[in-house]
Amino acid sequence: MDTVEKIKTQISENPILLYMKGSPKFPSCGFSAQAVQALMGCGQPFAYVDILQSPEIRSELPKYADWPTFPQLWVDGELVGGCDIIMEMFQQGELKPLVEETAAKYPKPEQE
Repeated sequence: MDTVEKIKTQISENPILLYMKGSPKFPSCGFSAQAVQALMGCGQPFAYVDILQSPEIRSELPKYADWPTFPQLWVDGELVGGCDIIMEMFQQGELKPLVEETAAKYPKPEQE
């Protein structure tokens, strides 16, 4: 599978996906840390890809998304944007309903 196919698969399999530097517990840049805080404030689980561990995704995703920077938030297969947009949506109360609505469309199977 080439890198673009891998990106498409990640986006299609994860309704709420954050491409970031580091992990939610240990973000490796301030912008990723802010994006994680905003997403966690929405109270729904989300997937992430640490682009520092995936140099091929780090180089290909900006071309695929036509978005040059990280983090990148993808919701329901659509690019929402980067840190500034995420923070603006969070502060205006637009991020939480978007995330909750998307999470409700894709219920996780119950854990035994």
